[in-house]
Amino acid sequence: MTEAVQAAFENQIDYCRKNDAPITARVVESIAAALGEDTPFTNAIRDWPGSNPLSDALPLRAAGGLHSLSLSGAEPALGPLYRGEADGMANAESLVGAAIAAHGPALMPWLDGPPQTNEAGRSSNYAAAMLWLAAQGLSSRFDGIEIGSSAGINLMMDRYRYDLGGVLVGPEDAEMRFAPEWRGPPPPAPPSSGLEIVHLRGCDVAPVDLGDPAQLLRLKAYVWPEHRQRFERLEIAGRLAAAKASDLVRADADVFVEAALALPQAAGTTRIVMHSVVWQYLGEARQERITRAIEAAGAEADTDHPLAWIALEANRDTYQQHELVVRHWPGDGQPQVLARSHAHGAWINWLA
Repeated sequence: MTEAVQAAFENQIDYCRKNDAPITARVVESIAAALGEDTPFTNAIRDWPGSNPLSDALPLRAAGGLHSLSLSGAEPALGPLYRGEADGMANAESLVGAAIAAHGPALMPWLDGPPQTNEAGRSSNYAAAMLWLAAQGLSSRFDGIEIGSSAGINLMMDRYRYDLGGVLVGPEDAEMRFAPEWRGPPPPAPPSSGLEIVHLRGCDVAPVDLGDPAQLLRLKAYVWPEHRQRFERLEIAGRLAAAKASDLVRADADVFVEAALALPQAAGTTRIVMHSVVWQYLGEARQERITRAIEAAGAEADTDHPLAWIALEANRDTYQQHELVVRHWPGDGQPQVLARSHAHGAWINWLA
């Protein structure tokens, strides 16, 4: 096992423990313990070809595969582990090792792509950022462009209700509701005209259809088993999508952003580009192309046609915390860290 792979697993185990995910930490720890075995799955992990297995989320790719075996019923012996039972936790290494030995071919495809972690709770950060932008004088009418939208769950945020440190946003009768633990001062209150999301559109290289049981199972496999509320949110999102599907297309993020920014922008509307826990998977070339497109559009922005960039991404140095960073035009366009946040929106530490 290379030092980079070992470091990726150690970092992920530590991160899970710090984010109230002891079961997931134990699963990742057990996968790492199995890497001395000679199987196609363990060999592929141990000899990972990428230069940065941590940013590739290699441990979570592998963990998603193991979780799918339990959720699908293919490996019922994993049940005590994923339920957090004492025997399951104590015998995690033998349970995970046996599952890898028995289901190698089924696990291999889980290493082919990054996790699809379409967590609705992250949209609380988007909503807080919109409140902050409105307080800076930008229009409180928003037209959103999201990349890495997965199943488009955050593209339905106009149908969600938020309690952000006592600041309420969204329809009162919403079925999907969020009240993250709020740390620090509250965000700005909505302007008297209210906060309006005119439209949200998004893209993904492999969009997920919430109506397809197999694809929904894949999303659930990436949900950490400790966080039961996230499973409930997926069920609600499925119902909302069935009533009205998100505006979601299959496209590369850089191509999509360039095309979306080239569309006419209504006067008095703030256009936003937004993304959460996707930047690390794009690669430098796409990152640079997206940045150039946004900055070029920002240079053309004016008070009637403002532009903002909202990003909720892992800190690039530690991968141990997520930061809500916003840039906007008109203005100096400099990145501003508004908050630090739990990866799935359980808490938000407001800094602005």
